[in-house]
Amino acid sequence: MSKYPKVKDPDMVGEYSGAAKAGGGYVWDEVLEYRVWCHPHEGSPDLEDGSDYCYAFATFEEALECANEIPGSGAPLALILQREYIDEPEPGIYLHKKEERIAEWPAALWL
Repeated sequence: MSKYPKVKDPDMVGEYSGAAKAGGGYVWDEVLEYRVWCHPHEGSPDLEDGSDYCYAFATFEEALECANEIPGSGAPLALILQREYIDEPEPGIYLHKKEERIAEWPAALWL
């Protein structure tokens, strides 16, 4: 049994846009997928003409295995859905937002 949350819909893993908000704020509703970003400028194979790219997984453990195998890759991130969230447009300014957004969240936060 994993210490990490299950993804909302395993059939959708890999179907989400690569563009997402950075950071996740303070709350999350659903994990959509786990991602490993690869950076050619840091040693990953150059599969996208020098651009960064990611692999998507249904479990954190699969993502971690990938991150450990590919040079120049980052630590696994969770792509999360937030139905409402706390926005911090400036340091110390917190706004409660009641709208959906998708963000990448460091998966290590769940440990």
